Amino acid sequence: MNKITKAVIPVAGFGTRFLPITKAVPKMMLPIVDKPILQLIAEEAADSGITEILFIVGNHSEIIEDYFTRNEELLSRLTSPSKHKYYTAVDEIDGIASFSFAIQEQQLGTGHAVALSEEFVGGEPFLLMFGDDLMFNATDPVSHQLIRAYEKTGKTVLGCKKVPVKDVPKYASVEYDRADGNIYYVTKITEKPAPQDIKSDLAPLGRYVLTPDIFGYLRKLKPGIGGEYQITDAFDAMAAEGKVVACAFDGMRYDTGDKLGYLKAVVDFSLRDEEVKEEFLAYIKEK
Repeated sequence: MNKITKAVIPVAGFGTRFLPITKAVPKMMLPIVDKPILQLIAEEAADSGITEILFIVGNHSEIIEDYFTRNEELLSRLTSPSKHKYYTAVDEIDGIASFSFAIQEQQLGTGHAVALSEEFVGGEPFLLMFGDDLMFNATDPVSHQLIRAYEKTGKTVLGCKKVPVKDVPKYASVEYDRADGNIYYVTKITEKPAPQDIKSDLAPLGRYVLTPDIFGYLRKLKPGIGGEYQITDAFDAMAAEGKVVACAFDGMRYDTGDKLGYLKAVVDFSLRDEEVKEEFLAYIKEK
């Protein structure tokens, strides 16, 4: 079984819910204390054994590319002892992984975005991470949990959580016929089901391990609402053939594509930051 060393992160969305800031700044580059969301996601990948990351970019891609490209001029201005911590913070970005970029010229859905990674993947299983979903587990990264599930089953893995039934229509409903601990053997996946069609409260939440045969299913996709190709439809076709499991991961998930979810992430990560947590907590109590 191939070791998983590659990750694909689609970041080509418009960030409509965060306008007007996303008119100029990709929402995945919004800061959580002093790091953009996208760096925290890349660090999760690296902590899970990933050495190569492909960003599927669209609008404002130059900001993302500049951030993840080494800047020797900036580093040269941070060499004095008083600026050592800033030098380290900037220098460590380059050491997270090897970064590359592919352009999604048209916003045609998640299936279309992932299809652009086929050459990068090179016939290997890979990690797929969506930028709206920020995860936290201090000792066992969520992506690493999914990689272990793949190593156990050899199947495509959906990172899932059980959510309130009322929230299932925001995501997708994952049906299964049996479970082995936190691994569920998937039979069907319904994208954003109507309330009357919900069959399961298990929902996929932004982390996946995909086997390379996903690309064959992506090529057969038909466009849905708005002419978009949804990767969930490919997962559903694979599940019908017994090729998909779900892993109920252990960790906190933040929906940073939502204003409230983003603010919760800022608060929680601030309270984990040794430099600011005590004064920040005191400020919150005061308010």
